[in-house]
Order: sequence, then structure tokens, then C-alpha cells
Amino acid sequence: MRIAFGAALVLLGAAWLLAGQGWRPAALWLLGAALGLSLFHASFSFAGAFRRLLAERQGSGLRAQLVMLALALLLFQPALLAGEVLGQPVRGFVFPIGWALLLGAFLFGIGMQLGGGCGSGTLFTAAGGQDGRMWITLFAFVAGATLAAWDGERWMAWPALPGQRLGEGWAILPLSLTGLALVWAAMRWWEGVQADPLAWRGGDVLRGPWPLLWGAVSLAVLNFATLLLAGRPWAITAAFPLWGSQLVESLGWDDPAFWAFWEDPTRSEALLRPVLSDRTTLMDLGLMAGALLAAGLAGRRGWWTLPALRPALASLCGGLLLGYGAVLGSGCNISAFFGGIASGSLHGWVWIIPALLGNAVGLRLRPAFGLSRA
Repeated sequence: MRIAFGAALVLLGAAWLLAGQGWRPAALWLLGAALGLSLFHASFSFAGAFRRLLAERQGSGLRAQLVMLALALLLFQPALLAGEVLGQPVRGFVFPIGWALLLGAFLFGIGMQLGGGCGSGTLFTAAGGQDGRMWITLFAFVAGATLAAWDGERWMAWPALPGQRLGEGWAILPLSLTGLALVWAAMRWWEGVQADPLAWRGGDVLRGPWPLLWGAVSLAVLNFATLLLAGRPWAITAAFPLWGSQLVESLGWDDPAFWAFWEDPTRSEALLRPVLSDRTTLMDLGLMAGALLAAGLAGRRGWWTLPALRPALASLCGGLLLGYGAVLGSGCNISAFFGGIASGSLHGWVWIIPALLGNAVGLRLRPAFGLSRA
């Protein structure tokens, strides 16, 4: 049943978009579905990887992320330096570094451990039926992002340095790869002799599960495909304040067009268009459809269950922190960290430091909500 429903969502969604908007939106939808399937089959969780690193001194999840980042750099940099691929202009994510990014990443890190996932993790676990409380996280995520957009006049005036790359021209590649190698060495030292290996063999392509390295490679390749199709790297959380703001407007609660956040010319056009014409929205919904299909292919028979009160409160608080932090911090693990480093931007390297500190705080708070620290 899940296989048929998931496959129908993926295929009918693509057909509807192809008929109404053209081949590119349909391709982005299918690309999102492929990302959802990859995330689900590889159980590729940023929040889980950081939790194991900090609580158990096991860094296999983070080492898989380093492989993903290295491959993405090798794919992204030639395209970004050329400025276009096959006539399609491409640009990276290069965001300012200031108090908003630092505070946003820290709050996002806390939210990851309380909410149970980041942007990608929330979407694929909610749609895949692995944890019913992730739907609470998702709705609170959207609410937190909308609150941050409403509050934009306050934090958008905070001081920040202009966005800058890690180096000039081709120097970005060796500098970035050297940085990743140093982090890898630090992880091996932190783990000691009991480090978990990064397996490559043993996965089932169609039904899963996949080794972490399969997930790392597929996410890097699919992010590069996103760069070619969308003209910029993969993003997730940019859609959340849009969803919430359009809901606020449709309910007559306020007029988000007059919020400082949406008065920014880089965002105002998105608010005025139909939500299903937004590229990030299409990929997010496609990701959820792909995760649902992956759950069916994997033979997952369980469905969502209602969480207990304290875990539900953890999801509510975590989701609000995730949403508010993502908007302040220029995105989540996908756009701020993954997309930033793959783009050669300094902000990607800076973002992960307060995010890890926030994860450490979130780990300490988990027992208060009836959640284990492991």
C-alpha cells in the first residue's frame, strides 16, 4: 500500500507539474523525491550524527558528512568558477557572518536535539512514518520560522561582516579539502581506537538500508544536480517562513508583505507568487513523497503513533528553536553548512561551530523531556 501510494505521489506530482509549469519544476520535484529516498534508505541524520559524536564519541556519521562535503566541493567548484553550466547560470551560497548567524546556528543546534532532527531529518522521518512526534516538530518548525520572519526588523539590523569565500579562484578547493582533512583527523583522535568503520558494501539499492557512504555520495551528486537545475544549491528551510507567512495572510491575521523580512527584494517576489511555484517548496514536498515511497520499499509496516507528553513538548520547543534559528542563521545543515562549504563560503565553516555547541546544550536538556542522551 505504501509503495503504491508513494509511487503515485511521486509520479502524479511530476506529471501535474510538467503539464502546468514545465519540465524544470517537474525535474526539481523528482530530484526532491530522490533526495528523500536517499535520506531514508541511508538514515542520513545530521542530528543523530552529532548526538553520537558528542554523547558516545563515535564520529562515523560526521565522517560520512566529510566525504559528502569533499565530493560536493569537487563537483561544485568548477561549475561555480565558470559561472554557468550548459547555459544555466549557477551561484553558490555565500552569506554574511554576524550575530544573527551565530545565534541562529546555536539555537538551531539546541532544536536539533530536542526536536529530533534538522530540516532534512524532520521532513524524511515525518513522511516516512518513523516517529509521530516529528509532525509536531515540523509544524513548530514552520511556526518558529514564521515568527523569525515577523521579528525580522529586530535581528536584520544586527551587525554582520559581508559574505566572503574561503579563498580566491581555484585556491578554494585545496584550502577547503585541507580543512576537511584536518577535521577528519580530529574526529579519529576524538574517537580513539574504537572508531566505527564507514561501510561501503552490503546495501540494497532499491529496498535499503544503505551504508552511510552511499548516502553521502548520493546527497553530494543530487545537490550538484540541484545546482544545475535550480541555479543554486539545495535548500530546505527557506520554504518554511513562506508557508507560515502565506497562512498568516490567508487567515487575515496580518499582512506579511509589510514585514521587514519580506520587504527584502531578494525575498519579496516569493511571497507574491503561488506557493507551489517556489522551487524550495517543490523539492521539500517531493522529498517527503520520496521518503514515503522509500518506507514502502523498505517494508516499513508501522505508521505514526502519538508521542507521550514530554517528548511532544520537546518537539514543540525544538521545532520553534529550529525554525527561528534557521531563519536567523541563513539556513540549516543543508543550506548553511552543506551548501555553504560546497560553495567555498566562509560562513559554512563558521556556522557549524555554534551549531555543535547548541547540540551539546540540547543533549543536556533531552532527559528533562524524557529523551535519552544516546
